[in-house]
Amino acid sequence: MTTTNKFLERVKEHRDSKKVEKFQGFLEQYLQVLEIDKNTASLSHKRLYQQLISPGIITLDESDTRCRKLFNGEKVKVYNYFSPHFFGMERPLEKVMRYLSSAAMKGEESRQVLLLLGPVGAGKSALIEHIKTALEACPPIYVLEGCPIREEPLHLIPRTLRPEFEEAYGISIEGDLCPICRHRLIKDFGGDYTQFPITEASFSVRGRKGVGVVPPMDPNTQDTSLLIGSEDISKLDLYPEDDPRVLSLNGAFNVGNRGIVEFVEVFKNEIEFLHTMITATQEKNVPSPGKQAMIYFDGVILAHCNEAEWNKFKSEHTNEAILDRIVRVNIPYCLEYEQEVKIYKKLIDRSDYDYHLAPHTLEVAAMFAVLSRLKHSNKVDPVTKMKIYNGEEIVEKGLIKKVDINDLREEVEDEGMSGISTRFIMKAIDAALADSTKNMITPISIRDALIKQVKEQIVNPDHRKYYLQFLQKSLHEEYLSLLEKEITKAFVSAYEEQAESLFNNYLDHAEAYVNNTKVKDRVTNEEMEADEKFLVSIEEQIGIKGSAKNNFRADITSYMFAKLRRSEVIDWRSYGPLREAIETKLVASVRDISRIVTKSKSRDTKQQKKFNAMVATLIEDYGYNEDSAEEVIKFASNNLWRDS
Repeated sequence: MTTTNKFLERVKEHRDSKKVEKFQGFLEQYLQVLEIDKNTASLSHKRLYQQLISPGIITLDESDTRCRKLFNGEKVKVYNYFSPHFFGMERPLEKVMRYLSSAAMKGEESRQVLLLLGPVGAGKSALIEHIKTALEACPPIYVLEGCPIREEPLHLIPRTLRPEFEEAYGISIEGDLCPICRHRLIKDFGGDYTQFPITEASFSVRGRKGVGVVPPMDPNTQDTSLLIGSEDISKLDLYPEDDPRVLSLNGAFNVGNRGIVEFVEVFKNEIEFLHTMITATQEKNVPSPGKQAMIYFDGVILAHCNEAEWNKFKSEHTNEAILDRIVRVNIPYCLEYEQEVKIYKKLIDRSDYDYHLAPHTLEVAAMFAVLSRLKHSNKVDPVTKMKIYNGEEIVEKGLIKKVDINDLREEVEDEGMSGISTRFIMKAIDAALADSTKNMITPISIRDALIKQVKEQIVNPDHRKYYLQFLQKSLHEEYLSLLEKEITKAFVSAYEEQAESLFNNYLDHAEAYVNNTKVKDRVTNEEMEADEKFLVSIEEQIGIKGSAKNNFRADITSYMFAKLRRSEVIDWRSYGPLREAIETKLVASVRDISRIVTKSKSRDTKQQKKFNAMVATLIEDYGYNEDSAEEVIKFASNNLWRDS
C-alpha cells in the first residue's frame, strides 16, 4: 500500500469517527441526562476547572529535592495538564488554579476577572491559549437549538418551579432565556417549553464557539458591538426596533457564553469599554443591543497585560471599582536557569533546526537571562543568587553556605517582572546559527551573539552596560570555571574508581573521627584508628585547616546520614565541598594537563594519546562533536592554560 493510500485510509477512519449522532431531544430527555450526571449542567468555571485537573495533580513535599531547596519543603501542587509545557511556573499556576477552584464552588472569584500580569514573553498568552485548548477538549454541552449564545436548556424552567427542581435534582439554576429564545418560545412553541428542541454543541477557538476574544481597540473607533453584538440593519425594515429578531448576537460575550472570553492587553481599552466586562462578571449580565433586556452571561473572563499598563491603570483612583473586581496573578519570567533551559528546548523542538548544540550552550544563555531578571541583593552577589534560585548549594571555604531562599525573595518585590525575555534569547540563538560556518552553536558563539544583540537592541545605556557586565565578566568567569572542571573530568575520567575509593575511605574515617570509634578495614576487617593524616590530605585541597576540620567532618557525616534516611543515592559527587576536594586532589596528580591541552606541537606520543582520549571522552560522554570539542579546547587553552 502506497503512502497516499495509507493516509487516505486514515482520512476515512477520522471522518467515520466524527459521524457520531448528536443528542436531539427535549426537556424530558435532558432531565433524564441530568438524573444520571448533574455535572452536565455545570457552570463555565467548574467545567473548565474539572477539565484542567482531569489529567491529575501531583503534590510535591520535602521528599522532593527541588521542592525542599526552592520552596523550603512547603507543599507544591503540580498540574499534569500544564507541567509538560510550562517550566518554573508552579506558584503562578497554583494561583490560577486556586482562582478556578474557588470560582467552581461559586465563591466570590466566580464574579471576578482573572488578570495575568507580566512582562513581554513571560508566557501569559501561551498560558491562556493552553487553557482555551483545554476547553476545546471538554465534552459537548447541551444547548437550546438555534440559540445564538448556546444557552443552558434549564433556562426554560419557569422561576416558580425552580425551587422544586433544585430540591429534586440538587442543581441550582442561574439565568433566564435570552430575548431571541424567549420570542421563539412564545411565537414558535406557544409557550410550551417542553417542546423547545435541545441539542449538543462543542467548543472551538477557530470557530468562535464558546471562545470570545477582545483585542485592544483604537479609542477613536471603539465600539461595544464587539462585545455585545449589534442590530441587523437589514432586518429593521422587516421588524419593529424592539423585536428580538433584529438582534445579531455575535459579540465576544455572546460567542464566549458558557466558555471563555479573553481580553488581550485589556488596559489599552478606554475605561468605558471595560464597564461591560465588569457588568458581565459581577452581575452576570451583559446589555443587549438596542432596547432589549439584559442577557445572562456564564463565562470565564481572562485578561492579560504588561506591568506598565497595570501601574498606569491602578494609579487612577476612579478605577477602584474595576480593580476591586480583578484577581491579579503575576506571571514573571522564569528565575531558575535549569527550568529556563527547558523552555528553550521546547521552542527548539518545535522548529526545523538541524544543527549541533554543544553542551552548556543553552545553560549559558539561560544564566544570562536569569541574571538580567534578578534584583540587587545586599546578602549575596548576582551569580550566587542565581545559583541559590536554581537550588544549588553554595560552597565557601569548604563549607556549604546557608542562605535562606525566602529571605532573598522577601528582600525585593516583583522579582522577575523585568529583564531579558525568552524571545530575545531565541533571536540570539538564530543569530549564532546564522553566523556559524560549521552548523553548530557553542557557549562561546552564543555569548558572542548575545553581546552583539545587547549592543544593538538594548536602547537604555544603563541596562546595556549592566547586561554586558554579566556577559563579559560574570558569565565569562562562570563558564571558564565550568569548562575547566569538565575538561579536567574528561582528562581524569580513568580515575573515577579512584575518586569513589577516596570518597568511601574519607566517609569511613570521618565518621570514626566524629563518633570516636574505630574504622574497619574493607578488605581485612581489621579495626584501626581514624587516619588523621589521610583526612587532612583531602581537606587541605579546599583550605580546611585547624579547628575548621572538626565542623567540616561533622557536617559531612550528618549530611550523608540525612540523605540515607531519605533513601537517596550517594556517591563521591553527593556533597559539593568533598567532591571539589577529591577532584582537586586527583588533578594534582595529573599536572601535565596544561601541557597536553595547549602544546600541540610539543606533545610526545604518550601525551598525544592522553589528549585523544580526553577528546573522545568529551564526544562520547559529554555530547560534543569534533568541531565543538576543538572550539572549547582552544578556548580553554587561551583562557585557562596559557603557556607561561
